[in-house]
Amino acid sequence: MVSIYPVENVEEAIREANDTEYGLNASVWGATKAQGEAIAARVRAGTVNVDEGYAPAWGSTDAPMGGMGISGMGRRHGAEGLYKYTEAQTIATTRLLNLDGPRGLPRRVWAKMLAPFVKSMQWLPGR
Repeated sequence: MVSIYPVENVEEAIREANDTEYGLNASVWGATKAQGEAIAARVRAGTVNVDEGYAPAWGSTDAPMGGMGISGMGRRHGAEGLYKYTEAQTIATTRLLNLDGPRGLPRRVWAKMLAPFVKSMQWLPGR
């Protein structure tokens, strides 16, 4: 079912479209494609179709799909849809100098040796 409401102008149409807690899907029509895209960019919905009910976005498996507001969080399709099944993890190793220093060397001595090196790093390219 689709509800259609008469409005006076584009500004009122956008205001009415955004006057909801929901924001799953919307469709807009404009006098030109450029006008439709400009209107669509201002509508608060996870998916906005221009000059079509739902097919362009629904049929695009590379485009992220999902709602805004209480219409849901997260996305399906596209890279964003795959990310929800992942969990980020950082694995790091030192490439040059270990901050703990060589075994057996007192930390105070290592800190005095390391400080000039760390200061000189600001001059290295690619920092």
